[in-house]
This record gives sequence, structure tokens and C-alpha cells, in this order.
Amino acid sequence: MSSLLNRQRPPIFCPGCSHEKVVKALDMALQRQGLQGNQVVIVTDIGCSGLFDTFFNTHALHGLHGRALTYATGLKMARPELHVIVIMGDGGLGIGGAHVISSCRRNLDISLLVLNNFNYGMTGGQCSFTTPVEAATASGFLNQLETPLDICRVGSAAGASYTDRVLATSKELPTRIQQALEYPGFSLMDIWGICPGRYGKRNKELLKHLQKEITRRPLANGRIPANERAEFGSHYRKHAAELQLPASLKTIAHNYHSSIQGRYEILLLGAAGQRINTAGELLCLSAMTAGLHVTQKNDFPITVLRGYSISEIILSRHPIGYTAIENPDVVIALSQEGISRRKQAINLLGEETLLIVKNGLALPENNAEIIEIDFKNLSVPSAHWALASLAVLAREKDTITKDMLQAGLANKFSGKQLEEAVSLLSCM
Repeated sequence: MSSLLNRQRPPIFCPGCSHEKVVKALDMALQRQGLQGNQVVIVTDIGCSGLFDTFFNTHALHGLHGRALTYATGLKMARPELHVIVIMGDGGLGIGGAHVISSCRRNLDISLLVLNNFNYGMTGGQCSFTTPVEAATASGFLNQLETPLDICRVGSAAGASYTDRVLATSKELPTRIQQALEYPGFSLMDIWGICPGRYGKRNKELLKHLQKEITRRPLANGRIPANERAEFGSHYRKHAAELQLPASLKTIAHNYHSSIQGRYEILLLGAAGQRINTAGELLCLSAMTAGLHVTQKNDFPITVLRGYSISEIILSRHPIGYTAIENPDVVIALSQEGISRRKQAINLLGEETLLIVKNGLALPENNAEIIEIDFKNLSVPSAHWALASLAVLAREKDTITKDMLQAGLANKFSGKQLEEAVSLLSCM
């Protein structure tokens, strides 16, 4: 099999850089596997290792620092027949550490080659996540304060079923890379090398002991039987194939008429527990029974069981390209939290706006037409205020009729829930 190296773009690393040895070893491993360029994807991120994809005549993806495994995961899931190889340095390894751990847990058939030269060589020789405590770097004493990361041990603990640690100068490197590429699951290689431009100048004595140090580390030379399991992609597709196909999308018949000719904006202001989002959805479903286009945007805090709840609804006879509400035709205000959240919008309301509000709430100054509702006197619980307000809207305007609301309810609810909702509508 011929080389996959890009002859028009030979490696341009610093003289003596171990990365060049990895380039040649990877090419040899790919040749031994008999792979063609259209069968391979090389995914890289930032740093000297990020140049790898330009040196090979294969598919390539170059992305953000530390994120290479995320792109590779998407590629492998979408195109499982491709051989996906991720190249990153010890800098990308640290920055994207969570993605590395996820890949170890997931066991998708991707090969990760970490070009570990113990520093951020591209940006000035600062300490990285793997820099030895005794090393000298551009970061001063900072590496003396942190334990260097052993990615093979971390990978094994996270569930990786194949880890390997090897020197870039090893004669076995092409074979070791080939074995990692052929492993049917996630394989991780920690390839130790020299950065002559930064790390090597400051740590000549340490570099002499790389071979001794790598043999002192816990064994990492291939399969980890205790972690071996089904490859993620094939396992995923097996389970997905057993799922029942979802039912076809429900269609809504256009049996009713609305007076809306252009764009109609409705703003629902409430609090958690008042089913504001549900009321917004019911408005949309009701409008669809008249053939209208609809959009809904909801706003609520992280504390979903407490605080404001807001729904912005747009109904239109024409397709909706802009979904922000600027001049609401109707505002339904059911809580002080919701009012406070849209205080400025209420303050700008004109005479053409209908404002339906729970009695007793403090409103900002405005010029809207106001209808107050005494829910307590009507014996309506707070969870039903929003639905009751829609009934009032249907009574006052023919944009959304009660027939449309009942049809919307039938598209949302069934059984006892539907009966209760319809009964409430009839009482308002």
C-alpha cells in the first residue's frame, strides 16, 4: 500500500521534534492496514500536534483546543465505516479532559494519540497537565504545585479498555500505533516525545531519563480485559434498531375561522405552577385549527417550581420570520413576578391592547383596555387561572373563539383532564 503522506506539505516541525517521528509511524501503520485516504479521518485541535491533518491525504477536521474528541465522536457515529484518528497534545488533553474521560467511558471505536511533550510548546513553554514536578518551564514554579496527570491511569479508571504508553523514539512505535488503530473500541496512546524548542532547552537532564521514567510508570501496553465491553457505536445501533418507530406527526384539521389577518401577539405573564407554558401551547393549538401560523417562546428561571413564568405567542396568517414580541395585542397578567419581569413592556401598552389581569395586582402605568378577574370569587384555583383567562379572551375577541379553544384542548388533553378543562371554559 502506498504512503498517505501529503507530498506537497511535508512535516515542518522544529529540528529534532518527536512529532515528526509520530507522523512517519502513523503513515506506516496506515499502510500496513491497507487503508486508503478516503477511509480515514484525522481530527486535530490547536498546537503543534494540530498540524497533523495537513500532512496526510485523508479526510480531516481541525477544531478548537481540547474539543477534537467531540468532533470525532460525531463523525464516527454518523459514518461508522470510517477510521477516525484523533491527534492532540498534552495541552489539548488537559483542556479537553472531560471529553477524554467521556470517550473512555463511551468506548466508541476511535483512536486517540496524545503527543505528550510535557509543555505548551507552541505558546512559550508553559507547564501543561503532564509536566513533571521537577521540570523547569516558562510558568516558573507552578508545575511544582500540581501532580502531573498520568492519562493512562486516568483512562483506565474511567473505563478505557485499551491504553498504551510509548516513547516516540521507540522502534516499536509503528506497530504499537497499528495495534491501537485496529482495536475495536476506544484506544488511547500516551506517546512521550521531545519539544526541542521549549522544553528540551530547559530540561536536558530530564530528557535523558525518559526511558527510565516510562518504565517506572504503571504498565500500559494494550488491552485492559477488566474494562472490555461492547463497542459503543454498534451497541447503540443495536438498541436503536429494537425501538419502535414513533407515531407519525399528528395533523390538526382547519375547521374554524379566526378574524386574524396579519400578525397577532399575545403575552402571558405568570408564576410557576400557573401553567403559563401550557396555556401558551393551547393558544397555539387553537390557532392552528384556524390554519394560522404560530410561534411560542417561554421564559422562566432555573428554579422551575418558583419564580416568574412567561410565554410569548405569535399568531399569524402568514409565515413568521421574526419571533420577538414588540407590540402585544393581548397581555394576560396573573402574578406580580411576571409583571415585574415585563414591567417596561406593560408601561408602553397603548389603547389598542387588551390587558386581562388578576384583580389585586399592582400594574405599571399604561393605557391598555383592562379587564380584571376575581378568580377567588369565581372559585378558580391558581393552576387554572391561565386557562380561565383564555376563556375571557375568547369571550372578548373573535381572534380565538371558544370553539377553537375546545378544539385546542382536544388536541392537548383527553379523558378527565379534557372534561375538566372544557367545563371550566363553559363557566367563564
